[in-house]
Parts: sequence; C-alpha cells; structure tokens
Amino acid sequence: MALKTAIVTLALATLPALASADCSWSHQQAQSCAAGTTWDAETRTCVEQVNS
Repeated sequence: MALKTAIVTLALATLPALASADCSWSHQQAQSCAAGTTWDAETRTCVEQVNS
C-alpha cells in the first residue's frame, strides 16, 4: 500500500513539471513583415529596413 502511494505521489509531483517543459515560450514562429520592413526581435515588431 505504501509503495502504491509513493508511486502515485511521485507521478502527481512530476507530471506538472513535464507538462510545463513544453511551454510555448521556447517555440519560435516565422514572422512575416511587409515589404521594406524587417523583424526586430528586441522590440518584437516589424521595423523599417535601413540600407546604408
């Protein structure tokens, strides 16, 4: 009985950690910007492309 309780407790303790390991923060998606603009990762917006 104690072994079953320990296994269930371990499973319940680790499942949330495993679920959060695949969080959306780590996923990257392609960003489309209008012609003449480029993606600025720092501001997370499309900015005018400067040709110097």
